[in-house]
Amino acid sequence: MNTASTVLPVLLPLLAALVYVAGVLLAKRSAELGVGIWRTAFISNLITAGLFAMFLPFGGTFHADLLWQPALAGVFYLLGQLLNFVALQKGDVSVATPVMGLKIIFVALFTTLLLTTGVSLKLWMAAGLSSLAIVLLNRTDGAQHHHVGRTILYAGGSAAMFAIFDVLVQKWAPAWGVGRFLPVMLGFVALFSLGFVPFFHAPLREVPRAAWPWLLSGCLFIGLQSLIFVSVLARFGAATTANVLYSSRGLWSVVAVWALGHWFKNREQQLGASVLRWRLAGAVLMLAAIVLVLV
Repeated sequence: MNTASTVLPVLLPLLAALVYVAGVLLAKRSAELGVGIWRTAFISNLITAGLFAMFLPFGGTFHADLLWQPALAGVFYLLGQLLNFVALQKGDVSVATPVMGLKIIFVALFTTLLLTTGVSLKLWMAAGLSSLAIVLLNRTDGAQHHHVGRTILYAGGSAAMFAIFDVLVQKWAPAWGVGRFLPVMLGFVALFSLGFVPFFHAPLREVPRAAWPWLLSGCLFIGLQSLIFVSVLARFGAATTANVLYSSRGLWSVVAVWALGHWFKNREQQLGASVLRWRLAGAVLMLAAIVLVLV
């Protein structure tokens, strides 16, 4: 039991990072086939809510008088998701994604402000290294960016919302138990997702038939990585450590696009030598942050 409590908080965030990359590649392919971000988010949240219902047998205590807690956590989840999509829609991925890496710093900050336990200097250093690594991993020399100011604003807001969500799960889930807080919270997320429907550019029945396998598999992987990551927060806490390990998805995404991107008909242009050097530096910093957490 002690071994599991030591190993699982390390392995599960790393696994979630890998599953996330697979989900993004699949969902991106469905987007290229005309699904759109709002319909993708809606389907993703419904599938994720279904996956989180599997935690019900783990039991816990249902607090009718505290329903506002999972509901509020669900609101922050949706706000983070919404701002994320707006940032990607209004600006460039190469600008938005590095800014979203600031979530790690926000988690460390909100852990200090909202929880009774502080964050060690080692974790602050790891959080800083991870954020800098994400910036380098996503650097594209010579690229033209548009709406940079708004993109940074939306992406930074998304990082802050997701960070508050992580910390609130760590704070409130223990009193409910994993088998109650997480299914109820994702139930609220699915309910609130009905607000996405008016933003669909076409009904779900008009999703191209060729897009459905990519959409469903992508949303399944995205939901699965969310289940893995959030369960770590609820069961073991340590939101800052988990986020540092989870941020390795920046490294895995670079490797996946280079090695497997052609399987998903990824259109990313061939990287130049300068970009590769920056991304290599980012990979080294990412590994340094992970080692710092593990030691």
